[in-house]
Amino acid sequence: MSATALRSPVTGTTAGPALRRLLAAGPDLGTHVARYGPLPPTSSSLLLSLEQAGLRGRGGAGFPTARKIATVAATGRRTAVVANGTEGEPLSEKDKVLLTHAPHLVLDGLALAADMVGAQRRILCFEHGNPVVEASVRRALSERGDDRVELLATPRRYLSGQETALVNLINGGPGKPAMGRPFVRGVNGRPTLVDNVETLAHLALIARYGPEWYREIGTPEDPGTTLVTVAGSVARPGVYEVAHGWRLDEVMAHAGATRPRAVLLGGYYGRWASAGKMSGLSLDSVSLAAAGLSLGCGVIAVLDDTTCAVAEAAAVATWFAANSAGQCGACTWGLRDLAHSTTRLTDGPSEPAGPAGPGKLMRWANMIEGRGGCGLPDGAVGFLRTALEVFADEVQEHMGGGCSRARRHLLPTPAPEPWE
Repeated sequence: MSATALRSPVTGTTAGPALRRLLAAGPDLGTHVARYGPLPPTSSSLLLSLEQAGLRGRGGAGFPTARKIATVAATGRRTAVVANGTEGEPLSEKDKVLLTHAPHLVLDGLALAADMVGAQRRILCFEHGNPVVEASVRRALSERGDDRVELLATPRRYLSGQETALVNLINGGPGKPAMGRPFVRGVNGRPTLVDNVETLAHLALIARYGPEWYREIGTPEDPGTTLVTVAGSVARPGVYEVAHGWRLDEVMAHAGATRPRAVLLGGYYGRWASAGKMSGLSLDSVSLAAAGLSLGCGVIAVLDDTTCAVAEAAAVATWFAANSAGQCGACTWGLRDLAHSTTRLTDGPSEPAGPAGPGKLMRWANMIEGRGGCGLPDGAVGFLRTALEVFADEVQEHMGGGCSRARRHLLPTPAPEPWE
């Protein structure tokens, strides 16, 4: 999937003209200003506007943006702001598409956030090896004549986007997760605001149009729109802008999903849900939490009935193990053993030693959960545990050697760049 896979936003009669398109203006500054108008100066009321708008982070955690900014600003110290567009999640494309098609909206948000916290450093991070993204951002900065923004191309590793790892990388370290909180001690020891690039784009829109405008669509708990990457067994994969509260099955139908058997929400750090569970489910935090799910980084990956889910799970389990930072036993040895056993389960009874049963895998997963130095082991456990639950019938088919579904490798597992 690439930036050219961008599709039209999901729309409907209830949204009407209030549905905003983050990517409508185009990448150049002239078109951007013609579409949105000039960036307003940072006002003392902007923090209150963000709070009233209910903007939450779009990187996965969903933390209230106003509270995050206020915490850094209240330190009264020299600060830094980091725009996080690393997107180490292999299924996600939204940040790359945003930086390619609407870089000025991100840079607007970065400028406003930096003014709000009095930042002495402004840093925009994106994944190394994406020349289109880098060229778009550099061109946008040149058009603005802005030499205050530092650019950092991060290694192609899942953990590069974790905020403490990102701060560690900026500070000259290997980019591994670390203890501490960036908003207390981050870049060069300064309180640091780390925000996802989509969050900053929404901030720039709220600064222009206000919280009432932002709340015209969405739900009371989750106002506004969000960018989602729809992938897997769909005819029209791509990045879509949808209003919070839209039904999941409607979004999948719009992307051309046929005969969906299950969906992975939130990417590899997310959870699997069966077709029956996702029927009628809406994309808002309240509804998803009630079902034990989260939209996370905005990934919706669909799996149909012709694809071997156990093989997909084994490939991702192996990918998790390869992305370990090697800083704790749960990650270094636990993820390796889970990957090995899930692969043996895929091979079924042809394995000389016999596959590890799902019960044993569950017990091992429970032993790993909550014991890692960062959240990587917990992400792997959540992915694998829900896969074993949702695809229990197929697991039994593998145990008996009877699975005839195709091994399509729908879920990408890129090799991470080695640790230095």
